[in-house]
Amino acid sequence: MKIAVLSPVAWRTPPRHYGPWEQVASNLTEGLVAAGMEVTLFATGDSLTSAQLDSVVQVGYAEQQDQDAKVLECMHISNLMERAEDFDLIHNHFDFLPLSYTGLIKTPVITTIHGFSSERIIPVYQKYNSHTHYVSISDANRHPLLNYLGTVYNGLDTADFEFNALPDDYLLFFGRIHPHKGTSEAIAIAKASGRKLIIAGIIQDENYFKNHVEPFLNEDIQFVGSAGPVDRNHLLGKATALLHPISFDEPFGLSVAEALLCGTPVIAFNRGSMPELIQDKKTGYLVGTIDEAVEALKSIKEIDRSYCRDWANSKFSREKMVEDYIRLYHQIV
Repeated sequence: MKIAVLSPVAWRTPPRHYGPWEQVASNLTEGLVAAGMEVTLFATGDSLTSAQLDSVVQVGYAEQQDQDAKVLECMHISNLMERAEDFDLIHNHFDFLPLSYTGLIKTPVITTIHGFSSERIIPVYQKYNSHTHYVSISDANRHPLLNYLGTVYNGLDTADFEFNALPDDYLLFFGRIHPHKGTSEAIAIAKASGRKLIIAGIIQDENYFKNHVEPFLNEDIQFVGSAGPVDRNHLLGKATALLHPISFDEPFGLSVAEALLCGTPVIAFNRGSMPELIQDKKTGYLVGTIDEAVEALKSIKEIDRSYCRDWANSKFSREKMVEDYIRLYHQIV
């Protein structure tokens, strides 16, 4: 089976730091190659892959910001679609824009919906509901107006995450600095519990950082910036717990799965996909408020870190994701 994987072109595939969609596209591509599939990855020209790489965009527009994002996206998507007949299946990780080609090509397209940026994009998905195939990354992130072929959880290369049975005494916030992710709530939880907090991630909302994060930074509340793969593994594995006090219905949450693969339990606000990623009182705690999170921290040492690792490995490995997608491919082709 010849498969084309369409990755976004905001960041490199896989990303150097941030880029969750690119990361999942990379994990899937490498897993498909390992499973013996003939795969072409459509991504930026500086991407790293064991598959065939096809690119008309050298560097992602988020990494070289003098480029026009829409121009790069048009060139990138059309490059694949003009070669559609070369493939048995196209796997789209690029949101709704590629759907506009699906009525013009014969090659079936499967689209992983990584989330909905707005209700305003739903009409595009609705238009192509009947002759393309949608996959959700959690049951919680399904839209009632759309038809789904299945749910496949994002998968990670488990070898990238080192298990740590003896953590250091700090809490970790790992994600983009944005109100949705709850950086300020993580600070409040750490202060109320009298614990050290390390904050790692890209600053996506400058005003939020300046007003709600930066004023509270000190020896106990530290901001270390964006963390690449090596730093990520170290930070996640040595944390007592990951704090994930989100204020939106998150479709998945890669950092939650990554933490668990290191054996680190997660305390998260009970929204979106969190009940699918976290087993309450077994791999962490699902809470509703800052006070509940502080209370949960009192019992955090009761969580079996080995169980966190084993459970996450069974649910969120690259191999599991690839197996589930190949099953869907065979339903389509």
